[in-house]
Amino acid sequence: MPVNTLARLPPGTAQTFVDGTTTGAVKAAKTKGGVKRKASAYSKEYKRAFKRVSKNYRKKDGAWKKDGFKRAVKAAHKSLR
Repeated sequence: MPVNTLARLPPGTAQTFVDGTTTGAVKAAKTKGGVKRKASAYSKEYKRAFKRVSKNYRKKDGAWKKDGFKRAVKAAHKSLR
């Protein structure tokens, strides 16, 4: 049974509402949200450390081992102390 009939709305109202919301959501997602922040020295260093350490926590096919990502993050932070 159509939504319009159940809600006792004029024909096409529900579809217009759905289309409007979808386009609004897509438009909101595409808009730029201000100025991009500069990466800190620590985050740049962490990025390098993570790349260096992550290979130890991956399988041969490139997938993460069990809890590999979590352990790689911890190891990368630890290496920067």
